Amino acid sequence: MILKQDIQSCRLCADRFAQTATSHAPRPVVWFDAAPRIVIAGQAPGLRVHESGRPFTDPSGERLRNWMGLDEAAFYEQRRIAIVPMSFCFPGYNAQGHDLAPPVICAKTWRGRVLAELGTVPLTLLIGGHAQNWHLQDKSTVNARVTRWRDHAPRCFPLPHPSWRNTGWLNRNSWFETDLLPALRAQVKDALK
Repeated sequence: MILKQDIQSCRLCADRFAQTATSHAPRPVVWFDAAPRIVIAGQAPGLRVHESGRPFTDPSGERLRNWMGLDEAAFYEQRRIAIVPMSFCFPGYNAQGHDLAPPVICAKTWRGRVLAELGTVPLTLLIGGHAQNWHLQDKSTVNARVTRWRDHAPRCFPLPHPSWRNTGWLNRNSWFETDLLPALRAQVKDALK
């Protein structure tokens, strides 16, 4: 697929990344094939993913696979599950060691083309605020969008980022596990039939 090769060759953010605290080179992590059954629209790869070259190879990925009810083998079937972040490269850290936001230029350059290539997809998971902002065009908070998940289900599920940083939120919102996750797992199973 030529589009995948074009993204893998992208160096639009080389100067930007060189100025980060991590001072790294671009390494687009591209994980999709045409006509998947599920699209995971995330934020951007983290440092571990940058190093591995495979999306969600970190504790966030373990938590996301658990949320979806999938084992690792099923999760990484590119012909069935596309992982399309708002930025294909690790954005880096700032001087305080915090994650930088996904560069907007990545989504402007690639997102429309990738989604057109994927076609109509039965199920989309919107992981975190950046993906939700782009896909839902909704000015509310991640908390508000996830709380109103039924407004978008069954074809789309806005989700918090599966990072350890959200463990407190998950503990305070037990409905996420008792109501949303069973519905999500059922839709994942249905989409992958």
